[in-house]
Amino acid sequence: MSTPLKVKFSMQSTATIAELESLEQVGATIRSLQIDHDRPVLVVIGGASKLSPSDYELVKQVFESVLAPIAEQWKAAVVDGGTDAGVMRLMGHARERIAGTFPLIGVTPIELAILPGGESSSESAAPLEPHHSHFLLVPGSDWGDESHWMAAAATEIAKSAPSVTVLVNGGDITWRDALKNVEQLRPLLVIDGSGRTANILAAGLRGEPTDDRAIPLIESGLVQSIELTNLVELRTAIETIFQQSR
Repeated sequence: MSTPLKVKFSMQSTATIAELESLEQVGATIRSLQIDHDRPVLVVIGGASKLSPSDYELVKQVFESVLAPIAEQWKAAVVDGGTDAGVMRLMGHARERIAGTFPLIGVTPIELAILPGGESSSESAAPLEPHHSHFLLVPGSDWGDESHWMAAAATEIAKSAPSVTVLVNGGDITWRDALKNVEQLRPLLVIDGSGRTANILAAGLRGEPTDDRAIPLIESGLVQSIELTNLVELRTAIETIFQQSR
């Protein structure tokens, strides 16, 4: 485990970064980052690819009108993949838009993370999203290597408090992210109509043909589908879960 360090992005925002070598270090690293635990946690997984402009705007509203405001209201921590793309970019921009102060923690494979002013030898590497407050750089050279670490970090931060995963759109890696969170007994809210993995999983919940990877998720009993346009239902579902801490 490395000593946390501060990095500054081009727009003058700053974030605290720590590197991990083993899952056993997650708890100590969270403490070293001074992230309070026993608080609600929202895990965001998925993507934002192959969306029409109108659907992209609807997905954007999920983040700006529901996820970021709820995190701020409940003083929740948000955990995602941390790169400047897809749902992670949307989450970062939503936090900035509402002037949020909630911890936004990106969990990224170290060999694929491009730090401010840095570079990577991997063609798959991506820059970190500049509106996150913290980053955990974990072992890995492939996207998906971070899946278990994200789920573990969320569990460590929440401890006895409730947590929930929201799945928007998504590709192959999203299936792994979803499974790792369900294995932690974390409820999973699937945004039906946001495309790709989310739509396939929502179809399975309706009893329609689906991907084999949806079966263990559905059988867990932890998965609920919510329409992309039903922001009120999404807010209610998240707050109902968070209220379990009261």
